Amino acid sequence: MNVLRTLKDCFAKTLSGIAPDAAAAAELVKPAQDAKFGDYQANCAMPLGKQLGRKPRDVAQEIVNRLELGSMLAPPEIAGPGFINLRLSNEWLADRVRQLAGDARLGVEPVKSARAFVIDYSSPNVAKPMHVGHIRSTIIGDSIARLLRFLGHRVVTDNHIGDWGTQFGMLIFGYKHLLNDAAFAAEPVQELARLYRLINWLGDGPAPEEVASRAATDPKLAELAARFPDAAALGKFVAEESRQETARLHAGDPANRALWQSFMPHCLAELDLVYDRLDIHFDHHFGESFYDPMLPGVVDDLMARGIAEESQGAICVFLDPERKKLPCMIRKSDGAFLYATSDLATVKHRVEQFRPDALLYVVGQPQALHFQQFFEVARHWGYDKIELTHVAFGTILAGDGKPFRTRAGGTVGLEPLLDEAVERARKIVDENSPELSESARQQVAVAVGTGAIKYADLSVSRTSDYTFDWDRMMSMQGNTATYLQYAYARIQSIFRKGGVDAAALTRESPAISLADPAERTLALGLLQFPETLDEAAADYRPSVIAGYLFNLAESFSAFYRNCPVLQADTPAVRSSRLVLCHLTARTLRQGLELLGIRTIDKM
Repeated sequence: MNVLRTLKDCFAKTLSGIAPDAAAAAELVKPAQDAKFGDYQANCAMPLGKQLGRKPRDVAQEIVNRLELGSMLAPPEIAGPGFINLRLSNEWLADRVRQLAGDARLGVEPVKSARAFVIDYSSPNVAKPMHVGHIRSTIIGDSIARLLRFLGHRVVTDNHIGDWGTQFGMLIFGYKHLLNDAAFAAEPVQELARLYRLINWLGDGPAPEEVASRAATDPKLAELAARFPDAAALGKFVAEESRQETARLHAGDPANRALWQSFMPHCLAELDLVYDRLDIHFDHHFGESFYDPMLPGVVDDLMARGIAEESQGAICVFLDPERKKLPCMIRKSDGAFLYATSDLATVKHRVEQFRPDALLYVVGQPQALHFQQFFEVARHWGYDKIELTHVAFGTILAGDGKPFRTRAGGTVGLEPLLDEAVERARKIVDENSPELSESARQQVAVAVGTGAIKYADLSVSRTSDYTFDWDRMMSMQGNTATYLQYAYARIQSIFRKGGVDAAALTRESPAISLADPAERTLALGLLQFPETLDEAAADYRPSVIAGYLFNLAESFSAFYRNCPVLQADTPAVRSSRLVLCHLTARTLRQGLELLGIRTIDKM
């Protein structure tokens, strides 16, 4: 049961004879910001008073007089200029918690009208190892997919990988001219990554002494460098040849196609290793190469419909009649296609293949203009009945406020980052849980380390930047995954210590006592799980779930301090408090699961 939704529905019915727009007015029922004002608060009387030319307190009194919520509410109170404070009755709250204990879905009812979503996220360049820049898209996208599926929607996840662009021309050039055959035979992915970095470096025009230094230990680089009078000429040659190799690949050159096909299994296998570590999986991996044959048709169709036109040799869509906005280019004057062309092809394919109601693109905020333009073109193209949403996110920053990078200024690799997280977590586990076996400690370290990285990201509003801070994210205090995982493990220890069978306790369905304020606060928090998920799904913000879980863990901590569980005064109170403990653990586990974070029974 969604308590907030129930209250809003009741207010909508009550307001139908008072407000010009009862549904809109009912949306002003919100959870109370301060417990001293009740559990919920209706703030509709003030704007209604202004609309109706009446005193807000008089309007509030009329609303209260009309309300019919039976035993759900204690008598509402009118405060200030017309706030209506709502407090759930203890009897009703206790009864709902008792019912909740036997509900496998913790009160979360599947949506009545399921929608179909296609979610595009992660989207790494497969020619090089994943790096820190992929974290936010990957983790946020996965959490949104988990949430929407849990709510009962149909979800298709698609990893639109970069498997076709200039990076493969660079790899092909590197393979032909600079390959270390032995290294490739032993570790192909690492050798391809080395080649990619090397070609990038050469293309940037390094200093001559730097080229000479590296050439001293690389015979193939020395042979290549000897053909050019200076490093600048070498860099220009490498960049141009890489572009030519890309062009030959796209034109269907058999040798380049064969090399590309031989690279792909290694590249994809490396990606899968990272995704497995993160427990993130996709329904599809339709990359740029998949859409490449569709791009000419996209341009032709937009031209035929009069949506696109030629401009100085390029094909563009002008987004307003007066041409004050920047045009959306879909084909360059040299015939090359752009990201907008590929993204338009994704819309066409996904609509035809999956019949979605919504297409979500989980991509960084800097790409906002791109998505604004391509969405507008897609709507002109006929896809105006589908929700097209750019699920934007901010940047991960270092302590100096700049984008998070290695000390040398390079991009932080994702695998080394995960390795370091597990190593740091292992130190914490070794210090705090020496009684656990070696394998158990490593399992905990993996769950805690990976969870710390995920939660540090998901606990922040996705549109905000955040600072990467190892000490904060690994802390067992405060708003961290470690704190939540520990809260869950602590509850499991209560049941182990008391020899309590949680399943048997649930079947007994004992009465719930909420005599202590800490019991009531915890019970209310447990009932608010469904409305939290609805709020998170409404704007695709996993941070709403993280905030709820932290508040729930804090409420449990206060409950645990003030309300003895195993040593309760009576067997009835003991059983009631054990039910509250078990429900808290289940809610923490389910909430963390929606964030892609594992719980551990012992820490």
